[in-house]
Amino acid sequence: MNKHISIIGVPMDLGADRRGVDMGPSAIRYAGIKKRLESLGYQIKDMGDLPVPRPESFEIKDQNLKYLPEILEVSEQLAKTVEEEIHKGFFPLVLGGDHSIAIGTIAGAAQHYKNMGVIWFDAHGDLNTADTTPSGNIHGMPLAISLGLGHPDLVNVGGFSPKIKPENTVIIGARLLDPGEKDLIKEMGMKVFTMHEIDRMGMAAVIEEAIAHVTNGTDGVHLSLDLDGLDPADAPGVGTPVIGGISYRESHLAMEILADADILTSAEVVEVNPILDRRNKTAQVAVALMGSVFGEKLL
Repeated sequence: MNKHISIIGVPMDLGADRRGVDMGPSAIRYAGIKKRLESLGYQIKDMGDLPVPRPESFEIKDQNLKYLPEILEVSEQLAKTVEEEIHKGFFPLVLGGDHSIAIGTIAGAAQHYKNMGVIWFDAHGDLNTADTTPSGNIHGMPLAISLGLGHPDLVNVGGFSPKIKPENTVIIGARLLDPGEKDLIKEMGMKVFTMHEIDRMGMAAVIEEAIAHVTNGTDGVHLSLDLDGLDPADAPGVGTPVIGGISYRESHLAMEILADADILTSAEVVEVNPILDRRNKTAQVAVALMGSVFGEKLL
């Protein structure tokens, strides 16, 4: 694992209906992310937060693509920042914000890794487009956009599309998929480990199969970790909780096996909402999981 990490905060809440996720980067920092990673021997450069417009300052012009121009602007800036940090030899660790930030993170990483694998740890598929979305919230679209599906301005963030391929992508923890997302998954033949597979196979088998899948012919691997992938009992401070999720211990096991595989080239942690949290519990879980991702062990 690259020992030089750039932390990039993106206090984005334009992609979701529920306010508060813009405070996620601050909550994760308050929970000690920098100190945790430094204790593991990493050199940390915290770049602060990218500027993100407040929704009160803008009108929603398209109900199927809420705050499109504003999200597009932030995504372009994030893509540029991530690309520059990788070029400088740093591992980009992006703190969200809602999951729409993945549009920019993946666009920036894909400038360097032309055949990148993606592990999408999430209760949702995030595979909607303007034609299938039930809400118009862009945080339900970033994986589709990264695959080249959706509004042309969004899919071409960074100047090219698609960023990733369905055969190099794995979703882990899905338990709430919209009809259009289910159709798209079947059409593309994408690898998805729902909670059914996790319960039946066990997390160790799931993450090992996922690693084999995303490293087959790829030149880098991105981890997109949505805290709502965990069960709300363990991560209550998320905007779109879904009961019956991945346990705290299963999540750590997945991150520990990922660390042992030493395959990650970029990562993001998203959807921590302190307003909906209990005593910053979810941010603390996010920091603990990042500790496991970057090699923290009991012995």
